[in-house]
Amino acid sequence: MKSTGRHKEKALSALQVRQMREPGRYTDGNGLYLIVDPSGAKRWLLRLVVQGRRRDIGLGSASLVSLAEARERAIAYRKIAREGGDPLVTKNEARKVVPTFKEAAERVHAEHEVSWKNRKHAQQWINTLKQYVYPHIGAYRVDSINTPDVLRALSPIWLTKPETARRVRQRIGTVMDWAKASGFRTGDNPVEGVARGLPKQGDSDKHHEALPFAQVPAFLKSLRATSSSDSAKLAFEFLILTASRTSEVLNAKWAEIDLEEKLWTVPADRMKAKRIHRVPLSKRASEILAAARNLSDGASPYLFPGKTAEVPLSNMVFLAILKRMKIAATAHGFRSAFRDWASETTSYPREIAEMALAHTIENKVEAAYRRGDLLEKRRAIMEDWSVFVVGAVALTAGGD
Repeated sequence: MKSTGRHKEKALSALQVRQMREPGRYTDGNGLYLIVDPSGAKRWLLRLVVQGRRRDIGLGSASLVSLAEARERAIAYRKIAREGGDPLVTKNEARKVVPTFKEAAERVHAEHEVSWKNRKHAQQWINTLKQYVYPHIGAYRVDSINTPDVLRALSPIWLTKPETARRVRQRIGTVMDWAKASGFRTGDNPVEGVARGLPKQGDSDKHHEALPFAQVPAFLKSLRATSSSDSAKLAFEFLILTASRTSEVLNAKWAEIDLEEKLWTVPADRMKAKRIHRVPLSKRASEILAAARNLSDGASPYLFPGKTAEVPLSNMVFLAILKRMKIAATAHGFRSAFRDWASETTSYPREIAEMALAHTIENKVEAAYRRGDLLEKRRAIMEDWSVFVVGAVALTAGGD
């Protein structure tokens, strides 16, 4: 892949890998590169000389293979090449033994456990698979698992343990993504179509149908390509980035926004808990507001006006977009996606994510601990969420 610009010859950091958005080729040194595709996908590539010929070897997706793991693989392959062997032959030989789901899950857990600061979460991650998934598909080879298999594992707990079931679904998806990135299977992730075979979990606040968080970046890219109005698309993206409720976003007014402080203060009378809620705005969320201001020329009191400047967008606008896109989720479900992302992939304390969602913290110890609204800590998690969700999607005032 041709680099889109010059990049300094110095080692990458884990933070750079996570936040890199501009398409191109970024060197870590000694032939190891991070490739950022125009789609926003990131992958590792090792360039080395094998038996007198230059070879490029893929080391996997950067979402599944950490910087440290990529370096370890690069060292191993360079050693094989120095000794006169062919790393590709070695790699292909290793691929011949396709692991079972249980074996794959344990490898994924082992690879990620060191990066999980919360040991309790790390143990819960593998325990839920042992309890709910292994009895159904643990012995299946990962290249043979299909959507009905995943459905069979999820069905017994989908309605009785809805939140656990959603997390189990996400974890199965992570294992299957790893299997594909490692060359053990091809085709779509079997988790992607499972929602169509599962019943609705109900209408309570935490049971709204949610898109798995790993699919949110792709959803956002598809959203921006739809024929929906620019105002509606910007509003939906703003809802996702702020993890807010539909009514909070649609009725938001410019009087609530402090662009200099990058802060949105939602009045108590518009909040479910009837308390003022301060929402830190990520860089991306601030860009969306600038684009929204340009669309309305500042003529409306609302961030996202409807057919006229005097009224906000219809409360059915997001549902209509999802229906048109044939997405089996609700706008409210993106709050669950945010919560799952925070729980599954970050080390932020649970109360930080709960405060970001404007949930009432019922545990008296936690409530006493937080006292304030943890604004600056929430600012960090919302910026990280923005980086994850947005990827390399570019912003234009028109939304396309």
